[in-house]
Amino acid sequence: MTPAGPASPGARVITVVGLGPGGPSYLSEAAREALLGADAAYLRTARHPSAVAFGHLASFDHHYDEAETFEQVYARIVDDLVEAAERAPADGRGVVYGVPGSPLVAEATVELLRRDGRVAIEIVPALSFLDLAWAALGIDPVASGVQLVDGTHFEIEAAGRTGPFLVAQCWSRDVLSRVKLAVDAGESEPARAVLLHHLGLDDEAVLEVAWADLDRSLEPDHLTSVFIDRLAAPVSAEMARLEELVRTLRERCPWDREQTHASLTRHLVEETYEVLDAIAEVTSADEADDPGLDRAVSHLEEELGDLLFQVYFHSRLASERGWFTLADVAAGVHDKLVGRHPHVFGDVTATTPGAVAANWEMIKAAEKGRESVTDGIPTALPALLLATKMQRKAHSVGLPELTVAERRDVLDGAAERLSNDPSIEGVGNLLYAVVALAAELGVDAEEALRGAALDDRDRIVAREREALDREEP
Repeated sequence: MTPAGPASPGARVITVVGLGPGGPSYLSEAAREALLGADAAYLRTARHPSAVAFGHLASFDHHYDEAETFEQVYARIVDDLVEAAERAPADGRGVVYGVPGSPLVAEATVELLRRDGRVAIEIVPALSFLDLAWAALGIDPVASGVQLVDGTHFEIEAAGRTGPFLVAQCWSRDVLSRVKLAVDAGESEPARAVLLHHLGLDDEAVLEVAWADLDRSLEPDHLTSVFIDRLAAPVSAEMARLEELVRTLRERCPWDREQTHASLTRHLVEETYEVLDAIAEVTSADEADDPGLDRAVSHLEEELGDLLFQVYFHSRLASERGWFTLADVAAGVHDKLVGRHPHVFGDVTATTPGAVAANWEMIKAAEKGRESVTDGIPTALPALLLATKMQRKAHSVGLPELTVAERRDVLDGAAERLSNDPSIEGVGNLLYAVVALAAELGVDAEEALRGAALDDRDRIVAREREALDREEP
């Protein structure tokens, strides 16, 4: 046995034994004797192949079912073990705690016990899943310089490194998706990714998979890990850190835990409009060579971050329901954009923006199985934007385009009809004609009307200031 950990004088001893990485055949005789001969013995989990040899022993699985985070689970296990040790006879055979694999490898509860001054611990070493992994991979970990990282914190622990990595704790598709997402697409993808599943058991699987299939090739559990040979470029930590933050907020913040896709809709709209305001601010400062450009750029950066947070949050909500993950969102939009740019990534020729737009509409219709190019346009869009989109769709299907003079005639006719027969339909036709004329002149109707409204705001503010000046003695 190996003593470990600081403890106060007279502290009770807890003996920690490893159950080995697979079935009972990997269980050492010392571990078996310690568990069977203890005054009180506990298993961290009965959900481990070697646990069948100790079916009569209590486990702490109920904490996994009741606690909200792993940190809470581990803290409760330690408290239960300390309480059991304090109850055990001082001259007895003590408390023994059995953990999967080795007590010295990726075992958070053992680390907490080491730092807990209420008890002292003794460790009975055991084989770990690492020993089986090296054998399955056929590598010498020392010669290869393999770095062991936790899958649940891969984006943080692997940041700035290129590997090779053995990624442990890949117990769910969500964890594998986060590992996949943390690695930039393209050149950064590893040349070799190997899923290691149920090593040492009858259904052992060692699968070399494409990076895109990392979270799609098998149903992972607590006996799943991944070997990554080497990344062409280090993992970029910032995007992954943001996803980790969203996960933590969902687990620990009462407000964030209550949110749904529907409840966040208002915030998503607000953040979108704030980005639009920031873009207008940057554009204005840039065109005017304004010294305030740096401040405007910082504002745009901040607002884009707020909008990005919304994307991460909605993806997290979907992931919790098993619908899709952030990795799926990123992969989906990547593949969609590649498919819609055959003039860039394929052999289609499109030399003008108009040709690109026409190709885009045909490809989009084929993808969605839509019968009309108008399918999928949200009818709740702001009316000016909706009108602009419909007019663009009309052009994309070859409806005749009027000249500026012809559009002015249409506008005059709509205004005359409205004066003779005021109606909501007449107002709508007049506004629609104005939008069409603006597009023909190369003017964004939404931007133009917004500019006119803001000009009126400036006139209102100026008049208010004049009134205040007149009131001052």
